[in-house]
Amino acid sequence: MGNVDTIGFIGLGVMGEPICRNMTGAELGPMVVFDLAAEPVARLEADGTRAAASVAEVAKAANIIFLSLPGGVEVEKIILGPDGLLEHGRKGQIIVDMSTCPVAIARKAAAALQEKGMIFADAPVARTRQAAIDGTLSIMVGSDEETFETLRPYLAAAATDITHCGGVGTGQVLKLLNNMLLIQSVVALGEALTIGERAGVDRALLVETLSKGSADSFALRNHVKKAMLPREFPVGAFGTDYATKDITYALELATDARVKSPAGELAKEMLEKTSAAGYGAEYFPVLLKLIEGER
Repeated sequence: MGNVDTIGFIGLGVMGEPICRNMTGAELGPMVVFDLAAEPVARLEADGTRAAASVAEVAKAANIIFLSLPGGVEVEKIILGPDGLLEHGRKGQIIVDMSTCPVAIARKAAAALQEKGMIFADAPVARTRQAAIDGTLSIMVGSDEETFETLRPYLAAAATDITHCGGVGTGQVLKLLNNMLLIQSVVALGEALTIGERAGVDRALLVETLSKGSADSFALRNHVKKAMLPREFPVGAFGTDYATKDITYALELATDARVKSPAGELAKEMLEKTSAAGYGAEYFPVLLKLIEGER
């Protein structure tokens, strides 16, 4: 495609805003942004981006367009719906979905865009909001090799690890499995924390000692130490409802692969009970409260 004149970014939420800010700061090209919420748009305008009034305006302005949306419903609507990117896009334009989305929707979008000569890549992100702020995400990319190489410098502004996973959809496969394993780990750690404490071991000592053995994990060092131990479950982080969506997508993938996942089903059930108890918006390690018996 040669040099990219303008970059588009649609979806400026918990992860999208800091990712967009880091790409803007890398001075890879002029950035045009769109979101339904005015506040993140205003903050990014202050950082040097240009606000668009609609998805169509981004489509007309940008050669590469990044999406960071809540889920598959929104991705499908923005790409394939009325006044969407397919309708207003043009041959050679690259659409990069950084959302967590069902594999089937990624491949459906890619096929529809391809008919118009447009290019699709799925590039979902892993790690925390702080990693998004710091530009130290892990990004898993599903695309052809040429598209991956085109996107690499843009993604490098947001990530320290960028993996080409294979063709379209494979980035989402890796992301969904990553989140399924994380959620399963947090459920297991919540059980261990509660059992250990009720068996007479100090909570902090329990966590620190587990982290020195084979039970150590990313979830232990982050979700337990930073959320479960201090009992801090903020709204606006990776909420229980979002976690439920992701593990639902993962279980759909398991069904498609004809694999039973009882551990995944258990974790989904725990998340659903946590949301039903009124904690849908809180950071999902709040499921600890359900394990402890709190409603």
